[in-house]
Amino acid sequence: MNQDIKIIIIDDDQSIVEALTEMLELEGFKIQSFFDAEGALASLDTDSPAVILSDVRMPKMNGLALLTRLQKLDCELPVLLMSGHGDIPMAIEAVRDGAYDFLEKPLKPDQLVNQLSRAVEKRLLVLENRSLKQNLEQQSGLNEFIIGDSVAIKNIRRHILALAQANVDTIIYGETGSGKDVVARALHRFSQRSDKRFIAINCGGISESLIESELFGHEAGSFTGANKRHIGKIEAANGGTLFLDEIETMPISVQIKLLRVLQDRTIERVGSTTPIPVSLTVIAASKDDLAQLSEDGRFRKDLFYRLNVASLTIPPLKDRPEDILPLFHHYVRKAAEHFVRPLPEIQPTTLTHLLQHNWPGNVRELKNAADRFVLGISETSLASLQHEDSPTGASYEERMEQYERQILEQGLRATQGQLHEAADLLDLSRKTLYRKMKKHHLDKQVFRSNLEKGQL
Repeated sequence: MNQDIKIIIIDDDQSIVEALTEMLELEGFKIQSFFDAEGALASLDTDSPAVILSDVRMPKMNGLALLTRLQKLDCELPVLLMSGHGDIPMAIEAVRDGAYDFLEKPLKPDQLVNQLSRAVEKRLLVLENRSLKQNLEQQSGLNEFIIGDSVAIKNIRRHILALAQANVDTIIYGETGSGKDVVARALHRFSQRSDKRFIAINCGGISESLIESELFGHEAGSFTGANKRHIGKIEAANGGTLFLDEIETMPISVQIKLLRVLQDRTIERVGSTTPIPVSLTVIAASKDDLAQLSEDGRFRKDLFYRLNVASLTIPPLKDRPEDILPLFHHYVRKAAEHFVRPLPEIQPTTLTHLLQHNWPGNVRELKNAADRFVLGISETSLASLQHEDSPTGASYEERMEQYERQILEQGLRATQGQLHEAADLLDLSRKTLYRKMKKHHLDKQVFRSNLEKGQL
């Protein structure tokens, strides 16, 4: 018998409750009992893993009134009513009003076990379906938060949902500008701590003399200039998420105190010996390999192992070209909203510059390029982007590749992105056209007529 679903027995006759409890526990059911409907209602909410077995005739609130209340709470909660009066009209009314079944006292054990087992299976299925729907909704929301079509980004989205639900300490690796802060915020946003605070601190942006006070806080008079009590970032994040960016720059002396926080989940403000309990998820980010730093003695091994419950690595943007166009479209829309500008038309040549650029500054550089594109700043426009690794004189093969791309762009532009027509015009099979478009990272949407309306 599945122990996730409990049977809620409600009857004002104590002897019946005790007899049913003993019998059903021997059959493997998990039981919770009440002698009145009000107490049972107070213990339930939407999505409760429960099946209700209730007497009909009870003082204050009878079984039919309880059924009405439960239907409003959760219309898919199985409710089995029982009565010793053989009231057939009442049974018909109860089933019509949503009862799962109506059982006549004295109860037949085999029938009762069979009906409860079926009700448990139904409740499990309902809750599993709701959980699946919730995960799909979360995934949909995450797609708008973590942008990209590459396999790496799809895996990161999947891991974010799993880690967010587990509320485990995590390390995020990635080059400067790769979006480590965005991933950290996603881990918080889709976690059970999302209604609490997300506190971020850049360990590399604070002097060594101040970082301890910033993290742990201090009491008034604890050092020169400490005129009043200061609540540190860790204490401020209590109940929520603490994000430690560039943790590799944290002084060793502070690493020791942070390790104690992670082990004991308590802090002591500077100048105090009173422990303060904290409950929070810690997310650290680094552009360096913390495992290697710990081997080299530049990062504490024990802190690394304590933080490294889970880890995520964000590949540089140059290694995931599939994400360049979706990210650029996203940031162009955001920039147009921010600067109150119309969406500019994106020409195929613009996309060529985007896809040929090496993006050493990763997503941060791409966002800045989108801002400049919307503002129309010509001296720093996308046309000035060059592929840093491209030689000045292109080889025969490189020139042929460029020529092929230009022919494809001309065909797609002439047919406004209609692949069937473009394939006919270029005398290619549709499969070959699709393969070559994928090779050159050409997006059919860019060539469609909706660009004339300023849409992306």
